[in-house]
Amino acid sequence: MNDSPRPPSLLDGLPPRPESGIYLDNNATTPVAPEVVARMVPLLSEHYGNPSSMHSFGARAGDEVARAREKVAALLGAAQPGEIVFTSGGSESDNFAIVGTLHAHPDKRHLVTTEVEHPAVLGLCRELQKRHGYDVTFLKVDGAGRLDPAQVATALRPETALVSVMMANNETGVLFDIEAIGRVVKQHGAVFHVDGVQAAGKLPLDLEHSPVDLFAVSGHKLHAAKGVGALYVRRGTKLRPLIVGGHQERGRRAGTENVAAIAGLGVACELAAANLAIEDVQVRRLRDRLEQGLLAAIPDCQANGDPSYRLPNTTNISFRYIEGEGILLLLDRVGVAASSGSACTSGSLEPSHVLRAMGLPFTLTHGSIRFSLSRYNTGAEIDYVLAVLPRIVERLRAITPFNEQRATF
Repeated sequence: MNDSPRPPSLLDGLPPRPESGIYLDNNATTPVAPEVVARMVPLLSEHYGNPSSMHSFGARAGDEVARAREKVAALLGAAQPGEIVFTSGGSESDNFAIVGTLHAHPDKRHLVTTEVEHPAVLGLCRELQKRHGYDVTFLKVDGAGRLDPAQVATALRPETALVSVMMANNETGVLFDIEAIGRVVKQHGAVFHVDGVQAAGKLPLDLEHSPVDLFAVSGHKLHAAKGVGALYVRRGTKLRPLIVGGHQERGRRAGTENVAAIAGLGVACELAAANLAIEDVQVRRLRDRLEQGLLAAIPDCQANGDPSYRLPNTTNISFRYIEGEGILLLLDRVGVAASSGSACTSGSLEPSHVLRAMGLPFTLTHGSIRFSLSRYNTGAEIDYVLAVLPRIVERLRAITPFNEQRATF
């Protein structure tokens, strides 16, 4: 029998792990709201008709889709429910908006986006440039992650088909001035697409009176199920279908509708509309308590992005001299889920493209952590993170040799 003492652990002396865990990664995905689950289950088990069928089973399913369309339109401030097209999620909505616009304007071969977009937009634009010969302008942001609308005006040309930018950055929460950017785009006659995946359900929207032509939504970012989303298409906007083969969604998106998920998205949008004040006040207050507490307790760290013009639920903090992955692994062991601004692939650490575009140095990009809250988080959860994370950072720094001049680990 080995009676030798157990070697010390980095987690020794930390508060006990909460049984249910603490989820602070809501920009990646959100827990499905109980009300959404309750609406979906009967549509999976009892009322399973095809909305296109000419009988009562189909009629009921069709009514569910119609009601959900009204609720999504209401959350977005659309002029009419018919401007909502249901999709499989944010990535499809973004692809539909961009590719559908380019196909509808085959004589225009230029588009404008930014260096900090989500891969659903950035990856597609690079693919269009590399393999299909489109000319793409990738606009830069400043050190706070902001985009100057004047840059958009400078980039626009007579052959510009589309400008595609996000409303809220998924890593930093920084907001772009969509109204100002849209006015510039409209003056030049281009189509304006906004990736609204992180904004929908967190900010009040009035698309009817905005310059936005196309607006992408993802269900699982606002407490609906994965695999469902929507694209707002302003009436009169030319858009070729991305998926063909059927008459569904007024011929704009073929395929039998995912009725249960669509109905759930409608409920999630209804709940989000009712809870916008909670997002703006309660969630913001918790976010600020977390951010300010960490900055006060931990030396050599900083918050990234515009401190004022951002989502109420998001903070991105960089911790010098340690890797973000190390922090995440230990946070997970004490029951806290967050995400890193960098990704480890095949043994090489690749820093966040968003933080690199903002000009952050190596020592900050590699040690960045994103915390994203929801209305289901509590003050007690924030207090727990404030108790454990400073000690985790201190212990990691004590054992991690770090050379600021290195480009890789």
